[in-house]
Amino acid sequence: MTASLPALAFAGIGLMGLPMCRRLLAAGYPLTVWNRSPDKCAELVAAGARQVFNPAELCQSADIVLLCLADTRVVRQVVFGAEGIVSGGKPGQLLVDFSSLEPAATREMAAELAAHTGMHWLDAPVSGGTAGATAGTLAIMAGGRAEDVARVRPILAHLGQRLTHMGALGAGQVTKVCNQMLVACNALVIAEVVALAEKSGVDATLLAEALSGGFADSKPLQILAPQMANSQFEPIKWHVRTLLKDLDTAVKLAREQDSATPLSGLAAQLMRLHGSQGNLQRDPATLIELYREPKP
Repeated sequence: MTASLPALAFAGIGLMGLPMCRRLLAAGYPLTVWNRSPDKCAELVAAGARQVFNPAELCQSADIVLLCLADTRVVRQVVFGAEGIVSGGKPGQLLVDFSSLEPAATREMAAELAAHTGMHWLDAPVSGGTAGATAGTLAIMAGGRAEDVARVRPILAHLGQRLTHMGALGAGQVTKVCNQMLVACNALVIAEVVALAEKSGVDATLLAEALSGGFADSKPLQILAPQMANSQFEPIKWHVRTLLKDLDTAVKLAREQDSATPLSGLAAQLMRLHGSQGNLQRDPATLIELYREPKP
């Protein structure tokens, strides 16, 4: 079965990368994995993946190299740093980046990688969190060549419920910025709502159910409102630092495009304030603590 399937390589075995790799292995794809902390690959190796110990080795036998990394700086290091993908890449190979990056940096890195190796780049950031990664129901928004999108569509069907080709290189990242603006602003206002309900003597644990199906309903409301109301902050499904990074990208992109984003700018300030209080590695459900009065 696996002989007819393209060989895959995956860098970034984190909150999202691990369940995505599980699904690719379960679908029968030959999979090579690398992570900066090698021990995080142990489960995948036990399930049949091959582990390598630098990013360049990912390209040895892979048709498609997949990345799911923290930010632009980390992607640049993995691709162009010592023993990076640029050292092992070959024409005909395709790099698919699930990370959330700055659109301009994506276009610059794609051009540089193509010039040095002949590899094409597809930016394909995802939305849906760890639950979506586990269930294979992610929303995937892609930027790049139409033929590259067509090439990976059967593979990404195991990871997402929908893959939308948004346009040329960088268009996927612009779409993810828009996604994160909505998610982050929504998370902050949900925290305000839960705190207001609590201070007004209303059982905030009932808010999500009460508003379900109404015009104010949303996935963030159904997920975050109960967690906030119950102070349920673990297990961590995503990080405050991720939302802050993406809001900063949104503000930067808006400035570059001469577009106004006052709400997202304020959201970035509030997210930065919360992060500065020791919450960068915590779940965004902790945003409720911005609005609750400290216990004596």
